[in-house]
Amino acid sequence: MAQTRFAPDRGLTSRMVTTMFFIGLLYVVVVGVLVVLLKGAWVVVLLIAGGLFVAQFWFSDRIAAFSMGAHEVTPEQAPVLHGAVDRLCALADMPKPRVAIAESDVPNAFATGRNQKNSMVCATTGLLRRLEPEELEGVLAHELSHVAHRDVAVMTIASFLGVLAGIITRAALWSGVGRNNRDQNAAIAVLIVTAVSAVVYAISFLLTRLLSRYRELAADRAAALLTGRPSALAAALTKVTGQIARIPTEDLRKAQPYNAFFFAPAFNKESFHQMLSSHPTLEQRLDQLGRIAAQLGA
Repeated sequence: MAQTRFAPDRGLTSRMVTTMFFIGLLYVVVVGVLVVLLKGAWVVVLLIAGGLFVAQFWFSDRIAAFSMGAHEVTPEQAPVLHGAVDRLCALADMPKPRVAIAESDVPNAFATGRNQKNSMVCATTGLLRRLEPEELEGVLAHELSHVAHRDVAVMTIASFLGVLAGIITRAALWSGVGRNNRDQNAAIAVLIVTAVSAVVYAISFLLTRLLSRYRELAADRAAALLTGRPSALAAALTKVTGQIARIPTEDLRKAQPYNAFFFAPAFNKESFHQMLSSHPTLEQRLDQLGRIAAQLGA
């Protein structure tokens, strides 16, 4: 892993390792159950599972960029955005990622990529229009820290099994395979696959949500320490959260599937159980930035 000037976070590293360990165990369980139940088709199962995993990991940045409507821009097309990324990369001593803009009024940003050499940082037009230069740099530093800490790649891998298990569960429930089958063993096999997939989906969902909340706090902390301006990041957080609340619900629902990768979630209602949230609350993030500001001031 290439070293940068972003503050290392042992807590984040240990959580990523733990999450990947349990996700790996779940992956083995799912494949094992399918191999046992499908017997002669075990080679096909392994090839499909392995192919999907490689495709998800290798092309995750392109998939995410396409899904969120991001398009790469040159320094001539977006001088302000490129200038901010250039300054931060020089400050962090890290390779410059590809820079992109997403045509969306939802003020947000995200980073993708399996490593620093294949990374991309993207800001929406809504974010660029609303933030001051120092606030924008705070948000971009937050996103670049995800790349430096490699938690973007870990989140991509961790979310894959949950997606796969969810697809298997929905396919089994919607198709109704085995309901009218006279072969009792086939019906039982379908029920077992569905049950295992549902459990795996639930566990992987909770694990990725737990990691997601911590990595957002870690990124806030790393960005504040790198730029030395936690107040600017706090102002950006407050502004973005407030502006998102004014965005039409239809637009927010389009962005909601990608919440785990965004700087701020499209939906983060207080009534929504914190265990299921992809981000810590605004109060938690501002409280941490306030403590960092006090430490830097001292």
